[in-house]
Amino acid sequence: MSSQPEFLSSPHPRSRFTFKTLASLLSGSSHSPLRVIALIDLDAFYAQCEAVRLDYPPTTPLAVQQWGGLIAVNYPARACGITRHMEFETAREKCPELRTQHVATWREGDETWAYHEDAAAHISTHKVSLDPYRRESRKIVRLVDEVAPEGAKVEKASVDEVFIDLSIPIGKELLDRYPELKGPPPYDDVSEEMPRPPNGVLNWDADAVVDLDEAEREEDDPDWDDVAIAIGAEMVRGIRKAVFDKFKYTCSAGIARNKMLAKLGAGHKKPNSQTIVRNRAVSRFLGELKVTKIRNLGGKLGGQVVEAFGSEEATVKDILNVTLAQMKKKLGDDTGSWVYQTIRGTDTSEVNPRTQIKSMLSAKSFRPSINTFEQGARWLRIFVADIFSRLVEEGVLENKRRPRTINLHHRHSGQTKSRQAPIPQGRSIDEAGLFDLAKTLFRQIIAEGNPWPCANLSLSVGGFEDGITGNQGIGAFLVKGEEAKSLMPSSKDKTNEPGPQENKKRKLHEDDNSRGMARFLARAFKDKAKDASEIQAAAGAGQSLPHRSPSKSDGSMIKGGSRRVKEPQTADHTPERGLDSDRSALEATDLLLCERCGKHVPSADGPQHDDWHFAKTVDAHQRSESRTDTIGKESSADKNKTPSTWNTGSRKPTSKSKKNKVGFANTVAAASKVDKSQRRLAFTE
Repeated sequence: MSSQPEFLSSPHPRSRFTFKTLASLLSGSSHSPLRVIALIDLDAFYAQCEAVRLDYPPTTPLAVQQWGGLIAVNYPARACGITRHMEFETAREKCPELRTQHVATWREGDETWAYHEDAAAHISTHKVSLDPYRRESRKIVRLVDEVAPEGAKVEKASVDEVFIDLSIPIGKELLDRYPELKGPPPYDDVSEEMPRPPNGVLNWDADAVVDLDEAEREEDDPDWDDVAIAIGAEMVRGIRKAVFDKFKYTCSAGIARNKMLAKLGAGHKKPNSQTIVRNRAVSRFLGELKVTKIRNLGGKLGGQVVEAFGSEEATVKDILNVTLAQMKKKLGDDTGSWVYQTIRGTDTSEVNPRTQIKSMLSAKSFRPSINTFEQGARWLRIFVADIFSRLVEEGVLENKRRPRTINLHHRHSGQTKSRQAPIPQGRSIDEAGLFDLAKTLFRQIIAEGNPWPCANLSLSVGGFEDGITGNQGIGAFLVKGEEAKSLMPSSKDKTNEPGPQENKKRKLHEDDNSRGMARFLARAFKDKAKDASEIQAAAGAGQSLPHRSPSKSDGSMIKGGSRRVKEPQTADHTPERGLDSDRSALEATDLLLCERCGKHVPSADGPQHDDWHFAKTVDAHQRSESRTDTIGKESSADKNKTPSTWNTGSRKPTSKSKKNKVGFANTVAAASKVDKSQRRLAFTE
């Protein structure tokens, strides 16, 4: 019986996508041809915010006013011929029923922003606040992140735009809906093509679908990229519905294989609609667009492209015949390659789920200009209040994120001066502290001379970093109250209190501990005890004992010009006995001279001083051993044999093994049995 899968024996045509392509979709690769990206774009966002706040019917013509002009116009007002940046009076003439709402403002001397009916007439004493729209934007982005399917990545692109990478959840949904994709690929070869999807699985009726390229026909059977994008469209419809149900905001959306096409699709059919740009429709969709309408080609770069290869009205179709070599020659290698790929619909930029703010700015252009420090300080207070309210929402009070620097820019007679200062770390940020820093920077600029009249001031904070959370103060480690009383010694324990000599020794030990030496001493005593027990065990088994020569770590003291050196330890001389006998001998004298450091040490303190030197030696020995281990491991990569033990004196292997692999557990066990006077290096292949 043939091992060929059943669907390969079917006359049904094969997909042009392989099982490897499916795997790339499930991994979220930005290069997967099955990738699906969506852009959700809130319709006339500022106008919607005001309509929802004021509870206007959605059919009411509404515009948002800033001073004498309009900065946002809803779709009913656009139907009357109203456009952004139109003068207020002109708009009223075109549409008498037009409702207008001035943006919120900070009034000079106020501590927070508010909606003022007379704001338009007080441009010199009011400052625009966009906080109401930022707050609504944050609420919407949080909701999108909550209702997006598991595995989706969400990126806040702007105050009214959100990118969503749906690739991973769509891949999982494909496996759930089409079990034939779950099994192993034919012949266990991931490069084999997948079966074609069944007919009639797609329904585009709920969406605006871009027409296919001229060479494509709707009658052709869909492939898995069409199925994937159709599933993505279902998910986006659910997200848009959730936003409307909770906040009453309508959204448009674009769904395509990358961010560039998704953004173009979102603006294709507005408002309250979503557009699907299938892979088979990309060429036709882009061909009719002006070059400067493409994402990242609307500014200086777009101007360079149309100047080099066409006119201001040039479409993508007009410059498709420009070769890659010509693009590179005119625009440079990197830029030329990017433009060449972009106008063909290629974009592998990632959806970045980190939507955190990088900087915050508050500014004011003065008409008329200001001329005193007091005037500037009043505006700085407003700037600080504006920035601090946004810092609070960013989590600065909970130490989630905090800025590192504060910057002040001052413009006078077309010349800009700036000053920067660090925001003190290690303490919480508050409004008063930021205001003091801002005034200090302002005084520094004034001290340079010729600051008046001032036409513009701007204050910003930047260099945001994640705050450190979970740290405990020292109080958390102190025992208080009843718990402390329970630990105090009772009267019956007082008979066991240490005498004066023991107190003195304890004080010395505590001093050593404060210098970080206690950990070395503890390790040294442990090693000595371990050495002795191993020596005794070896002697009992009739094994030969390794020779251990006296070293300076055993200590040597001089009194009255004569030197006394401790004898080397033997198998029946335990570390405890040796230390006790040495201590008795030293305490019989009054003063000792340490040969290693040249200091005179009281005889009672000799053992502690000797142990201090011993600990230093142990520390140096372990550092040297660590370096040697590293060298040994590097050299083992070039060897096929695994030496088991090396003696530090001869540096020659005592035994050999042929290509034996030393496991991690065996290496640790072997190393733990080595005498401290020797060094064992474990090599692995």
